[in-house]
Amino acid sequence: MTLEQLTPGDLVYAASHIYNDGGIPDIPQDALLAEPGTKGVIIETGHLEESPERVLYLVRFEDSELNLGPPTGCWPEELSTTEIEKS
Repeated sequence: MTLEQLTPGDLVYAASHIYNDGGIPDIPQDALLAEPGTKGVIIETGHLEESPERVLYLVRFEDSELNLGPPTGCWPEELSTTEIEKS
């Protein structure tokens, strides 16, 4: 399955380190949100007004205790549909 076929509720994995770019309140800017291989669930897909041609995925990643973290905006290149080994 490709990212384009995914819908809310589908599982994805972080393909790279994902940091807070300042868009998530109450979490320090540049805080690590997910390392490669972290499992997440898509909660929404959409587009940024500045980049309407690019799909943006809103994902909640699991923490070490399997709790879902805050909604995090991710570009397709930051996600994988196949499980990858955590670094």
